[in-house]
Amino acid sequence: MSALADRAAPQPARSRDRIAHVGLRVVEAGPVLILALVALVMSLLSPFFLTERNLTNLGFQTSIVAVLALGQLLVILTRGIDLSVGSVVALAGVLGVMAGDSGVVVVLTMALTGALVGAVNGLVLVKGRVMNPFIVTLGTLSIVRGAALVVSDAQTVSGLPPLVQTLGTDKVGPVPAPALLVAVLGALAYLLLARTQWGRWIYAVGGNPDAARRVGIPVDRVLISVYVLCGLAAGIAGLLVAGRTDAGAPAAGQLLELDAITAVIIGGASFFGGRGSVGNVIAGALIIGVIRNGLDLLDVSPFWQLIAIGVLVIVSLELDVLRGHLETGLRAAHARAAEA
Repeated sequence: MSALADRAAPQPARSRDRIAHVGLRVVEAGPVLILALVALVMSLLSPFFLTERNLTNLGFQTSIVAVLALGQLLVILTRGIDLSVGSVVALAGVLGVMAGDSGVVVVLTMALTGALVGAVNGLVLVKGRVMNPFIVTLGTLSIVRGAALVVSDAQTVSGLPPLVQTLGTDKVGPVPAPALLVAVLGALAYLLLARTQWGRWIYAVGGNPDAARRVGIPVDRVLISVYVLCGLAAGIAGLLVAGRTDAGAPAAGQLLELDAITAVIIGGASFFGGRGSVGNVIAGALIIGVIRNGLDLLDVSPFWQLIAIGVLVIVSLELDVLRGHLETGLRAAHARAAEA
């Protein structure tokens, strides 16, 4: 019936539908295309951009934001946000240094610190009935940062076991260990979102929470889980930061939450929930890293970096609006074809 309807449709209408389909695919691939364009421009402007040394530095610089962005994606998919992740980076680093000389114990301490803060965020939202993630995580941002300052007496604490330093600074061949960690976490996030029922539930909760409840999806447990995973990602990012500096600093991680959120938005995720992909979010983190790295190579003022990233955020939001219009137009075209 659909094929008959398509044949019956006027040729101009079918052409418009095909153009809309192509346009939608281009918009969906927008972050990857922007990344390729930015990398091409930087490679043309600086002969040092594509050198092995610079690409290795780029891998180290981008990995922390990428890890945070993967966790932030899960929260944003459910129409939430977590502003506390930068503070978690600091607290995880401080507590990790104080956990002793065992590398395994230190790693577990940092990871569990993040997961615990995430659990608190999720429980306050769900069980406390304070369904405003911006306000809740703004509060924990302050509490966790204060805890890091209190525990460390506002002093940077140095001395970490070799395992942590390896994760933060070593390479496997030419590839930075943090970049490999990002690849592993990205693969796990993709499997969660694309290959499990829990992942489908995350998208469903973000798309329409009330409808998700009506069909029996455990919305509260889904919400708590994404905040726990986001906190866990922040603890891992804290591990990378501490490993790079061989220290736990109560001032670490400041404004990293903004970088993570920016990477998710540049990666095409929607604050209205239910839309976003792992690959595009990693591309968003790389876009930020390439812009900063390239402009540093070109000796451009860091103030211009802020302007460039801000412009990209606005462009990404406009692409999201365009995608919405294209999807609406295609749905209307399909409905007309079905009625014909």
